[in-house]
Amino acid sequence: MKLIDTYNRHIDYLRISITDHCNFRCFYCTPFSGRNHLSKSKILSYEELLKVSEAAVSAGITKIRITGGEPLVRKGVVEFCRMLSNIKGLRSLTLTTNGLLLKEMAASLFEAGIRRINVSLDTLKPERFQKITGYNLLSNVLAGIKKAEEVGMHPIKINMVVMRGINYDEIEEMVNITFKKPYHVRFIELMPTEGWDFEHHKSLFIPLEEVMKRIGEIGKIQIEPAKNSNGPAKIYVLPGAKGILGFISPLGRHFCGACNRLRLTADGNLRPCLFSKNEIDIKRLLRDGAALETLADVFRQAAIKKPQGHNLDKIDVQRTFGRAMQGIGG
Repeated sequence: MKLIDTYNRHIDYLRISITDHCNFRCFYCTPFSGRNHLSKSKILSYEELLKVSEAAVSAGITKIRITGGEPLVRKGVVEFCRMLSNIKGLRSLTLTTNGLLLKEMAASLFEAGIRRINVSLDTLKPERFQKITGYNLLSNVLAGIKKAEEVGMHPIKINMVVMRGINYDEIEEMVNITFKKPYHVRFIELMPTEGWDFEHHKSLFIPLEEVMKRIGEIGKIQIEPAKNSNGPAKIYVLPGAKGILGFISPLGRHFCGACNRLRLTADGNLRPCLFSKNEIDIKRLLRDGAALETLADVFRQAAIKKPQGHNLDKIDVQRTFGRAMQGIGG
């Protein structure tokens, strides 16, 4: 069964936020507004998340990514991944992390079914890492990435949010990682989230066209068509590189035409679009004892409600999300 939206996009990917807690405090994720965490009673239990996931797969979802906050801070996450990996019809189970706990958990995560992983890493300089995240723990993250490679995770994707005056001068160093390792290094435009001042965002924002131009000065970029993916990243490779480069530009180059995903927030709301406040409360149905097919219908409704595009150029981006990024699992 395929899940098709009203714009003929094949919706096969679900991102599940299992917590809004995080052991970092990246300023662009929770800017200015502080942390107001959800209470335990408002967050879906693993049993509820498993039931929702089974319903999602029955509706046509074939790929699930575990996100947060930082998913590895939630107790029991390894066993939850094991349960998810046993869902019949689920073809891909991945995880996004800041990497801080990865060294200790990579082996058990791999054994539980996690084969592909994304690690957020905005700088390779310890002092900048502390400025961005609030903690001087870069070495821990790098050790976690190394451990993930050692246990056999592939691909390992390194996500860098590029910001003017913060880490723009590290682009070449990040690119050079692909000559040493078979990693996917992905450059991501800074997105305006809840609490951002528009002028502050504007001062830091760098369109990825500018990033690509700078990389083009390193060597000729050759387009490598993405395989088995219709996600938002534009994929490129530099001659002689072991890894590949990815560019995700929600503002500079809209990726909506290729969007194949839905998002489940930690408090049980199904979000058809990252950049929209529109959500469907699936937690209420779960806690009222809804049957699997009823929950599967919610995913079909979400596909129908999925907008054609995020329209960030037409609306007030400061009010787009309705909540901090850590609560969405972007």
